[in-house]
Amino acid sequence: MEMFQPNMFDTHHLMLDIMTPKSSESELVKIRDQDDFETGSGTEIMEVAPSGEDQDPNQSSKRKRYHRHTQGQIQEMETFFKECPHPDDRQRKELSRQLGLEPLQVKFWFQNKRTQMKAQHERHENAILKAENEKLRAENNRFKESLGNTSCPNCGGPATLGEMSFDEQHLRIENARLREEIDRISVIAAKYVGKPLTSYSHLSPLVPSRSGLDLGVGNFKAQTGFVGEMYGGNDLLRSVSGPTEADKPMIVELAVAAMEELVRMAQGGEPLWVSCANSTEILNEEEYLRTFPRGIGPKPLGLKSEASRESAVVIMNHINLVEILMDVKRWSTVFCGIVSRATTLDVLSTGVAGNYNGALQVMKAEFQVPSPLVPTRENYFVRYCKQHADGTWAVVDVSLDNLRPSFISRSRRRPSGCLIQELPNGYSKVIWIEHVEVDDRAVHSIYRPLVNSGIAFGAKRWLATLDRQCERLTSSMANNIPAGDLCVITSTEGRKSMLKLAERMVMSFCTGVGASTAHAWTTLSATGSDEVRVMTRKSMDDPGRPPGIVLSAATSFWIPVPTKRVFDFLRYENSRTQWDILSNGGLVQEMAHIANGRDQGNCVSLLRVNSANSSQSNMLILQESCTDSTGSYVIYAPVDIVAMNVVLSGGDPDYVALLPSGFAILPDGPAGVNGGGILGVGSGGSLLTVAFQILVDSVPTAKLSLGSVATVNSLIKCTVERIKAAVMCENS
Repeated sequence: MEMFQPNMFDTHHLMLDIMTPKSSESELVKIRDQDDFETGSGTEIMEVAPSGEDQDPNQSSKRKRYHRHTQGQIQEMETFFKECPHPDDRQRKELSRQLGLEPLQVKFWFQNKRTQMKAQHERHENAILKAENEKLRAENNRFKESLGNTSCPNCGGPATLGEMSFDEQHLRIENARLREEIDRISVIAAKYVGKPLTSYSHLSPLVPSRSGLDLGVGNFKAQTGFVGEMYGGNDLLRSVSGPTEADKPMIVELAVAAMEELVRMAQGGEPLWVSCANSTEILNEEEYLRTFPRGIGPKPLGLKSEASRESAVVIMNHINLVEILMDVKRWSTVFCGIVSRATTLDVLSTGVAGNYNGALQVMKAEFQVPSPLVPTRENYFVRYCKQHADGTWAVVDVSLDNLRPSFISRSRRRPSGCLIQELPNGYSKVIWIEHVEVDDRAVHSIYRPLVNSGIAFGAKRWLATLDRQCERLTSSMANNIPAGDLCVITSTEGRKSMLKLAERMVMSFCTGVGASTAHAWTTLSATGSDEVRVMTRKSMDDPGRPPGIVLSAATSFWIPVPTKRVFDFLRYENSRTQWDILSNGGLVQEMAHIANGRDQGNCVSLLRVNSANSSQSNMLILQESCTDSTGSYVIYAPVDIVAMNVVLSGGDPDYVALLPSGFAILPDGPAGVNGGGILGVGSGGSLLTVAFQILVDSVPTAKLSLGSVATVNSLIKCTVERIKAAVMCENS
């Protein structure tokens, strides 16, 4: 699991009111850390004699004893604290067993550590307030001195406090007018953050950093302005800039209204939502327009509505879920199969009380289906996060297209997002809403049933992806893996490194297989066929890719076989020789694997290809297979043996060069989720996308030989024919 480094919290949040005492400290403590009032050293634990009937009379006179932890124990607890500053009883017992400490000692250490962090934060805050007070005091003294040197404009004598010059009177009137303007804007801002707007008037246009001391829970990695830079340029995203100052009050009002609509839609039933087959719900558009007459305006001509709702229980803490959704880089990583790229254009608020309650971000994102036959959907929207009175968190998106009249969009988001409710034992209940208006006439005919059903871009796919990724993250943190199977990787560091490498492989595959035009790839027209899409890019100074020119080829087709059967055929090493041309007929053997989900198909594997040709060296293949109710992936890449030994030992996987290839397997419509007959598209078959990346000579793209293009074109077509023949034969 990727570690996120702490950042510096925006100091403008700390200077809310310099002249007001810190009377809200108790309120902040309640919000951020309700059990952090115990005191003590961060490295020492005091053993206090028991009281009452449990006290031993022979020990009542003994002095209090102090136990100083070893450096190794402190380091382990410090590492755990970065990921979870509030361990539960089970986690404390596990830590105490590993470190040779009592659970009470571990509990006291974490209490002391949280108190220490809070004290450091308060000292930092007090230092800022003190500096500001000194600045105000000096300015006040300067004004008094200036006032003492003024003279009466009538008689030329020294002015008294009761007199006022014409300029001073004019300034006082102007100040009063500005104060009224500030108060008016503050009322608007208070609706969504509970703070006056002056607290946010000096925010940087980029995402401000946060300090782990300010948050009190977990660590955050700095959010970058753009995501997906390793896969190409950002010219398309940069074409839309952040909002102007005049736009911000309208964005605030729109976000507040969108939050109210999201909550009502998530909690509403009939007649707003109508149940239908496959346990799905359809939005009653007439009832929706009656219930929510306001919003972003009527549906534009040529766009059609897509609305869906889904709920599930996921294995992740509600706070961690909010952090993922509000961090553009982590959000893009978790949903890399759906979000081809995203960026935060502006931040109107970072939230209050050290968390994301009240956070408001203006964003741009591109959503995809893993196929070159389905156009991406690009949205310019505001994301608003709020904690409600019952403790439920909500994150809502709503499009801002109305602020850009010249911006013509084929897709816009009505209030969409999720409600997150805390459950015991680190679980959360999530209700997801997706409501968009889109022009999907460019979707290929074989994908149209899938898109029309709402599975391709709907709430079901978002929530299924989230559930699977939560299981994956839980697997990366698992300890004490039983060594019953010799292929299972039991080393914690080795598991983390291998999962991180596989995550980068999956992201690279998903980013390059879709129809996005934003990546730095050039479509070649020399294939002589419209069936296979071939692109090229230059890889230079990228430690994660081999240097040279990379060819990427992708094609999608329908096959009358259920998705699960296709998925199992492609992921099993025993059937690999039937379709994998690169294995050259050699025996494929699994050397190591990591299970990362409830379904046995969710697995990261390391395969060895023992070539039938003894003169050819053996090859290793890193493979990740993952599946959920809306689709499946089998993604793989050849890897260097020496580099993989470093990874399995817990080394840095970022410098392992990867060129991922693989398959995206989607149902051909609603019936494809649960299987169906072999009658045609939409009857239970599969939509299979095949993609390859190969390295060719380091020559300029313009001079790329037609032989290289023909080779990759032939490779992908041959693979497709092999898969069709083998799967159809097995299915019959």
